[in-house]
Amino acid sequence: MTLKYLIQKEFLQIRRNAFLPKLIIMFPIVVMCLMPWVMQMDVKNVVVDVVDIDHTVESQRLVQQIAASNYFIFGGQKDTYAEAIKDIEKGTADVILEIRDGKYLIAANAVNGTKGAMGSAYLSQIVTSDLSSLTSHLSPLTLYNKGKDYKLFMIPALFAIVMMLMTGFLPTLNIVGEKETGTIEQINVTPVSKWSFILAKLIPYWLIALFVITVCLLLAWIVYGITPAGPLWLVYVLAMLLALFFSSFGLIVSNYSDTMQQAMFVMWFFVVSIMLLSGLFTPTRSMPEWAYLTTYINPMHYFIDAIRTIFIRGGGLHETAHQVLALAGIGTLMGCWAVQSYKKNS
Repeated sequence: MTLKYLIQKEFLQIRRNAFLPKLIIMFPIVVMCLMPWVMQMDVKNVVVDVVDIDHTVESQRLVQQIAASNYFIFGGQKDTYAEAIKDIEKGTADVILEIRDGKYLIAANAVNGTKGAMGSAYLSQIVTSDLSSLTSHLSPLTLYNKGKDYKLFMIPALFAIVMMLMTGFLPTLNIVGEKETGTIEQINVTPVSKWSFILAKLIPYWLIALFVITVCLLLAWIVYGITPAGPLWLVYVLAMLLALFFSSFGLIVSNYSDTMQQAMFVMWFFVVSIMLLSGLFTPTRSMPEWAYLTTYINPMHYFIDAIRTIFIRGGGLHETAHQVLALAGIGTLMGCWAVQSYKKNS
């Protein structure tokens, strides 16, 4: 019965706060409606200059394919390679394609390494595809994400960012805020047990997490037409396991912090590190070996890997059992640490 009234108190505090209810509603909407459009790894608008010495039917067809591509801006045909290089030096072109004696030379401006590498890779694919069409009939088979839509890859991972704020930062700031105002001392001298106090602080944010993940799923379906190819209930299980970790971690930070500023800096340091090393933006296998080893204890990595498996490949519990067990283990460990680290003065 005590737990019930403590949870009611937490919801009253949230409702009376002028900012939190708006944040809970607006944050998932902004993240889901804005971030997928700006967090694309596709490189577009690569300016290509073509130096066509051969002037054959095949070379002209290739030039037309480049001009029609959504990834390139056709900078025009140049008479010589030296003339095209001048455009590179002035920054008005990114890639040069020279066609001479049936051979193809691709030169890329690598001042922006990502744009140069991706632009030359896209151009190489067009050239290779054109050559293969002349000699054989190659038909690539795409097993998953057949439309090659980057949003399908990114949107499920964005759930982790929403969960991180809702269930990590908010409980932390709530508890540290009560420390600064002194209200937590009034609870510390009551017979309320440590478990009741901690559950009362976490359960409201777990319920908020359920609401937020539902909003994210609805927005993914309504705005982008994206739905999980695997079981929907497993998405909620993963979300709650991630919420268990972040809420417990936030409680640990609040237990060792005395001020709001201190808690914010500590949370920000760890959360950014966890996010950047999770594989959210870049493949984990591209990391240095020492950085890749951190993924074994990174719950966000397990969540992102599992939820992408559910959305893209249609995997179920069997395919994600490893990630579910890892999340449950890490979350349980952090929960025990949170309870142990809370000092109750009675």
